[in-house]
Amino acid sequence: MHPDPLEFLYSYSDIRNREIAGLIASSLAYGRVSQILKSTGYVLEKMGASPYSYLISSDPGSLKKSFSGFKHRFTTGDEIAGLLFSAARLINSFGSLNRAFLNGYKDSDPNIIPALLAFCKEISSISRGSCCSLVPLHTGKSAFKRINLYLRWMIRRDRVDPGGWYGIPASKLLIPLDTHMYRISKLLGLTSRKQADINTVIEITESFKEIEKEDPVKYDFALTRAGIN
Repeated sequence: MHPDPLEFLYSYSDIRNREIAGLIASSLAYGRVSQILKSTGYVLEKMGASPYSYLISSDPGSLKKSFSGFKHRFTTGDEIAGLLFSAARLINSFGSLNRAFLNGYKDSDPNIIPALLAFCKEISSISRGSCCSLVPLHTGKSAFKRINLYLRWMIRRDRVDPGGWYGIPASKLLIPLDTHMYRISKLLGLTSRKQADINTVIEITESFKEIEKEDPVKYDFALTRAGIN
C-alpha cells in the first residue's frame, strides 16, 4: 500500500474514526505523495488516537489554534480548521459523515454526482468557504478527483479499499480522475476528450462499466499505481 494516503485508514477499525481520517487524507491528496503523507500524518497525530473524539470536543477557536502552523502547498491551517469544524458540525447534525452524505443521495440518481455536490455544498456552507483548497466548488465542473477518491475508499470494500459506509452501491461511484488515470485512459481508448473534467470522468467510468458494471472503479488503484510507479 505504501506510499499512498489510503494507508492511514487502516489504522482505524472504528468507522467513526476512519471516515474522518479518510476525509483528511483525500482532501490533502494533491502534490507530491511524500508531502501528502507528511501533511496527513501531522493532522492525524494532532487529533490523537480517536479523530472522532477529538472533533466532537473541539470548537472553531481551538481548531484554529491547533493548526495555526500548518501548511500543505496552497492549504493553510485555517482551511484545515474549517474542514474539521464542518465535519464536526455534520457529525453532530446527522450522527456520522456517512449519514450526512446519504442526506443528499437518492437511489434513482444515475451516479454519485448529485450527492457529491450536496455534500460539498454543505461543507462549503458550514465553513463559509474557508476550505476552498480542500473541497471543490459544488458549482464547478472539475473532475472532483479527491472527493471521488474519498468515496471509493469509504464505499468499496476489498483487499485495497477498507470501506465502512453503507447505503450506496459501488456501481454509483465515479473514477477519481488524476493525471495518471487520464493518461492511461486515453492510451486505452476509454476517452477521447481533451479536458479532464467531470464529463470525462463520466465517460471513463461508463467505459469501465462495460467491463465491471457493478464496480466501475475496481481497477483505479492498480492503474494509477502503475502510473505513479
